Amino acid sequence: MEEKSLDFVLVPLGLFLMGAYHVWLFFIIHRHPRKTVIGLNAQSRHQWVFSMMSDPLKNGVLAVQTIRNNIMASTLLATTAITLSSLIGVFVSSTSNSEKISTSVIVYGNKSPTLSAIKYFSILLCFLVAFLCNVQSIRYYAHVSFLVTVPTWNDRKDSMEYVGRNLNRGSFFWSLGLRAFYFSFPLFLWIFGPIPMFVCSFIMVFILYFLDTTTTITRQLHSHSFKEDHKNTGMESTSNPM
Repeated sequence: MEEKSLDFVLVPLGLFLMGAYHVWLFFIIHRHPRKTVIGLNAQSRHQWVFSMMSDPLKNGVLAVQTIRNNIMASTLLATTAITLSSLIGVFVSSTSNSEKISTSVIVYGNKSPTLSAIKYFSILLCFLVAFLCNVQSIRYYAHVSFLVTVPTWNDRKDSMEYVGRNLNRGSFFWSLGLRAFYFSFPLFLWIFGPIPMFVCSFIMVFILYFLDTTTTITRQLHSHSFKEDHKNTGMESTSNPM
C-alpha cells in the first residue's frame, strides 16, 4: 500500500470503530440500561431526586451542594475545551503558510497542507462540541438546583419525575462532552500519521468498553442499595431519559 493512501484507509476505519461502538452503546443504554454504567447512574440519580425531594427542608442544602459540585465539574471541562480550541485556532493562524507546518514528525501518510488543516479542524470541532455539551449540562444543573428544593407531596410523583429527567439530561450532556474529549485523542494522534490514529482508536474502544459496561456483581449491589418501594418508580423514564 502506498504511503499516501494510508490516510484514506486507516483513518475511516478508526472512525468507524469508534462510531460503531457508540451506536452499540446507545442501543444497550436504551434497551438494557442496567448493563451500562450510564444506565445505572441514571437510575441512581433518579432515586436520589426522590430521596431529596421527599423532605426538601431537611435535604435542601445537601441537594444544592451536590448539584453545585456537578456544575463546577462541567465548568472545568467547558473552560478546558474552549481554552484548547483557542490555542488550536492561534496555532493554525500562526502557521497559515503551508511551508511553516512541520511534517518531519509525521510517521506515515499524506503530508499535504490541506490534510493537515483538516486534522486541526477535526480536533477543534471535538473541543467545540465538548464546550457546547458542557454548557448545556450547566444549564440543566442550574435549573434542577431550583426545582429540587421546591416542596412537593409524596404522592405527586410527576414533579419528581420532571426533576429527575432534567438532572439526567444534564448528566448525559456532561457525558457527551467527555466523549468529545475521548474522540480528540485519536484525532490528535492523526497529526503524527494514520497508523497511530488507528491504533489509538482500537485501544480506546477496548478501554471505553470496560469503563461503560457493568458486571453482574455491580448490578446486584446496585439493586440492593435502594429501598424496595423505590425500585420500580419511574424505570421507564430512566431507561429513556432523553
